[in-house]
Parts: sequence; C-alpha cells; structure tokens
Amino acid sequence: MHRIYDAQNELSAATHLTSKLLKEYEKQRFPLGGDDEVMTSTLQQFAKVIDELSSCHAVLSTQLADAMMFPITQFKERDLKEILTLKEVFQIASNDHDAAITRYSRLSKRKENEKIKAEVTEDVYTSRKKQHQTMMHYFCALNTLQYKKKISLLEPLLGYMQAQISFFKMGSENLTEQLEEFLTNIGTSVQNVRREMDCEVENMQQTIEDLEVASDPLYLPDPDPIKFPAHRNLTRKAGYLNARNKTGLVSSSWERQFYFTQGGNLMSQARGDVAGGLVMDIDNCSVMAVDCEDRRYCFQITSFDGKKSSILQAESKKDYEEWICTINNISKQIYLSENPEEIAARVNQSALEAVTPSPSFQQRHESMRPAVQSRPPAVRTSSTGSLGSDSAALSALSLDSLVAPDTPIQFDIISPVSEDLPGQAKSSGQSGRRTNPFGESGGSKPETEDSILHQLFIVRFLGSMEVKSDESPDVVYETMRQILAARAIHNVFRMTESHLLVTCDCLKLIDPQTQVTRLRFPLPNVVLYATHQENKRLFGFVLRTSGGRVESYQTSICYIFESNNEGEKICDSVGLAKQIAFHAELDRKASEKQKEIDRVKEKQQKELNKQKQIEKDLEEQSRLIAASSRSNQSSTEGQFVVLSSSQSEDSDLGEDGKKKRESEA
Repeated sequence: MHRIYDAQNELSAATHLTSKLLKEYEKQRFPLGGDDEVMTSTLQQFAKVIDELSSCHAVLSTQLADAMMFPITQFKERDLKEILTLKEVFQIASNDHDAAITRYSRLSKRKENEKIKAEVTEDVYTSRKKQHQTMMHYFCALNTLQYKKKISLLEPLLGYMQAQISFFKMGSENLTEQLEEFLTNIGTSVQNVRREMDCEVENMQQTIEDLEVASDPLYLPDPDPIKFPAHRNLTRKAGYLNARNKTGLVSSSWERQFYFTQGGNLMSQARGDVAGGLVMDIDNCSVMAVDCEDRRYCFQITSFDGKKSSILQAESKKDYEEWICTINNISKQIYLSENPEEIAARVNQSALEAVTPSPSFQQRHESMRPAVQSRPPAVRTSSTGSLGSDSAALSALSLDSLVAPDTPIQFDIISPVSEDLPGQAKSSGQSGRRTNPFGESGGSKPETEDSILHQLFIVRFLGSMEVKSDESPDVVYETMRQILAARAIHNVFRMTESHLLVTCDCLKLIDPQTQVTRLRFPLPNVVLYATHQENKRLFGFVLRTSGGRVESYQTSICYIFESNNEGEKICDSVGLAKQIAFHAELDRKASEKQKEIDRVKEKQQKELNKQKQIEKDLEEQSRLIAASSRSNQSSTEGQFVVLSSSQSEDSDLGEDGKKKRESEA
C-alpha cells in the first residue's frame, strides 16, 4: 500500500510537470522550427486538460493518504507498539515473581526472625498480584488485537476502492463529449501530419538524387573553372582554409579551419568551438598570391600597417580566386556601400590582378594600399570601426543621412581636427600645457580663471567619428550604436579615463595624473549634446569645425564618452554653460554698443568744442585785424611827415649824405 501511495504521488507530480512544460513550450525556439500557431494552441489545450487530470490525481493522492494509509499506519505505530510494551511489562512482572518465590523458598525451618519471613511473604504477594494483573491486561490486548488486525486490513482496502471510484467519477465528469471531439480531431491531425511527412520524405529523397547527379562534378577537389567560374563580386565568403603556422625558424605546420568574413573582419572557428575568433582586421589590407612550400593556391593577407600577416591555402582554384577577390573588395570597404556588388564589379580588374603572383611584396603591398587622401590620417593611429554585415547594411540604407557609410571610427584621444588642421592645433588643442581644473594657478593666469562655471566630471573616451548632420539627437544615438558595435567586433576594451572640465568658454579633457589638457573644445562649436535613452552613463556631443583640407568646408565630429552615472548631469552642465555664455555674449554686445554710443557722443562733443574754438579764434583774429588797421593808419601819417622832412634833409646833404643815411637805415 505504501508503494501504491508513493506511485500515486509520483504520478500526480509528473502529470503536473507535464502540464507546466506544455504551457512553456511556446517559449522554446528551435533552429529549424517555425512559428506554428495551430501547434501552440493545441498544446495549450492539452496543457489545460492535463492540468485538470493533475488536479484529479492530487485529490486521489489525498484520499489514499486519509482512507488507506492512515488506518494501517495507526495499527502499525499505535496498536502493535502497545502490545510490545505490554509484553515487556509482563516479562518484567514474571521475573520479579520468580525472584520473590526464590527468596521465599530459601527460608529456614527454624524459627529465627519473624520479621524477615513477613517481608518475603509480602514480596511474594505483591509480585504475584502484579504478575496476574499484567497478564490479564496483556491477554486482553492480545484478544483485542485480533479484531484490530481485521479492521486495519479491511479499512485501507475499502478506502483505496472508494478513492479509485471517486477518481473515476471525476474523470468521467471532466472527459466530456467536447473533449472527446477534440481528441478525435487531434488524432485526425496526427494522421494528416504523418502523411505530409511521408510526402516530404519522398520529395527530399528525390531532391537528394537530383542534387547528387547535378553536383557530381563538384565532388572533385578542383572543379573545372570553365563550367564553374569564380564569382569576383562577392563581399562575404566562408569556407575551409589551411592556415600556415610557424613552429620554428624554418619549420611550419598547416592547420585546417573554417574561415568566414564578418563585416570588415576575417574570423576563424576550429572544429568543436562554439563561436569564431578574430583573425585580422581586413579593412585597407593587402592580399596577393604567393608561392609557399611548393603548395598550390596560397595567398597572403597583410594588415594595412604591415605588422600582421597570414598565409592561407584554398582547396581549389575557384575558392582561391574568390577568396582573393572577396578580401580585396572588403579591404576597400565595399561592403558598407548601398550596392556592394555593382561597386565590386567596377574594381573587378584590380581583384583579377591580385590573383597573379607578385615578384615584390613591397611593391604589391604599396599598390594595394589605398590612397592617403581617401581616408583621414586618424585611421593610421587608431582602429577603424567596421560593423557587422547586417548592421552595416542597415546603417548604409536607413541612416545614411546621419553617418556616412565609409566613416572611420577613432578609439584614441587624438583630435582629428588638430591632425587635419595643423594651423588650428594650438588654438584648439593646446595639449602641451598643464592646467589646473579648479582654476587655480601659480605664476600664470589661466584662460578660464574669469569663468563663472567650473564643473569637473570623470569620463572615459569611447570613440569619435565624423557625422553628416548635427541637427537631431539621433545623430548621437546612431554614433553610440556604431562605436559600441565596432568595439565589440574589434575586441577593443581599453578606454582612456580623463577629467572633463565644463566652463563657460570651453570643454576640456584633462589627464588625471599630469593635469595636462588633452583636448579643448570651444563651447560655441558644441552644437549638439545628448544622453543615451536607456543607458544614462553614455553621453556625446557634436563639435562643428571649419576649414580642413577644403577651405570654407565645415565638418561635424561626434564624440562619445562613458561616465559614472552622470550623463544627464554633464549634459545639464553643458547646457548651463551655454546659457551663461549666451547671456555673457548678450551683455558683451550691449556693453560694446553702449561704448560705441559713448564714443559717438564724445566725438560729437569734440567736434562742437572744436567749432566753438574756431569761432572764438576768428573773433579774436578779427579784433586783432581791426586794431592793427587802426595802428597802421596812424603810423602811416607819421611816416609821411618824417619822409617829408627827410627828403628835405637829403636834398641838403647831397649824394654822400644819402648813402650814409641808407647804410644807417
């Protein structure tokens, strides 16, 4: 009966678990199984019915526990234990009686001590009475046990049968005609599925036979290139290659692995590995055919800086040419364009040239390297972000208006503005000067000493890239997405920690150890700033710069940072700084306007004073002329009198007197 009870409990638990798993079946995602709503609803109906059956089994388990297990457990643990206890008590009483009789039998015939005789007699009396009473209770319990035994056998069986009858009644009530119709329909569906399976198996067998006939030439390791030409316009490729690994100075080994391209990366996956690993970044790489250890179909891939290279061997000439063409297309970042196959067709000629072995590696490497002006110099100092093929296609198709598809990503704190514009390096960078972030200085006065706002934040630089628009926060969100995706693909986890100083004039990135200003961003050039919608630690801003390689050409660069849960605070601080700077600019313009008005008034006053001085001078001059004219008139009359007298004297003196007078005069 205990086994029946345990089995019923196990059946109830298993039925309940089956119902639970059927309810959770719709959450399972099978690699080859599509979404089947009919199958899901059918399993949900089965789960409901089995859940009801589980409830019935649970009720049956409870009834078996009460009606079957309880009586027999009580008989075992209470009645039988009572008999065993009485038996032990009776045995003890019998032993005490035997001991008392033994002492009584040892009494002597002589009359010695009446007191000892009385004590022994009393012991015999007491032990015999106790034995008799114990015996009667023991025998009574034995007789009663015979009836209890019958009851303890019949009651559990009766309870078991009643519980089963009750269970079957509940089952008949639950299994209605509607459920029977449902089960009939499910049976018909199972038969239909079986027939569909048979038809599918037959079709697959026929397809397999047709493919075997059509693919017979492909079973050769090197199929005919005329019948199966190489596809030269591919931007993604996967297959097995033999990789050359150096084991010594002159020795090497070859290992066969599965290689595939993912965006601008070449990945490899060994047999048994769960996922692939990065082999090389093939953006701007060079690829060429090589002769290696007398093996056929070998080619070499070299990174754009020439520091890393890998020699691979294809299985056939077709794979050999396709791998070279595909890597050549990816190295030019054709996979990021809208129509990669059309662009790949244009550069097909250069891909064909790569198939021919080159006598000079350096010559081939230089010829495969893209032109310097095709990419900013920042690419040479930092990794270029190449997203996955799906995300890159999405970015190129739907987000081309925000971020250009062929845009390099810079992971290091090296300002592309100062690199591209050497003339602006000192004005915008000023990276060689130590700066106290709190505006204190020893001997020289810092440029932000008069700034009202000084706020310092700890940030980590994630990356920057050029954007095509600076009017919507979506530019910052898309830049965040591309930079984080590029970091994940390239396994770039290192981030440079800096102090971001927000003032009313500019934003500064300061080295925490040396207090040297790494980058300086003029605040008027910061045209857009935003925090990530979900991850508030991420924030970014767009810096608009003018000039560069093309005169009067404005570029917008988006910088992305990570902070310690202070993204919104930093954006609020930048907004406050721009407001303070705006009001300061208004005050400055108003002050300049007032100064201009004062200068105009002062100039007018000077002109008026000058005019008055001129009039005064004219009056004084007129007065002097009048006085002079009067004095000249009186002197003229005197001169006339003197002249007359002198003429008379001259006539008397003669010629010698005239000369003497003239000399005196």
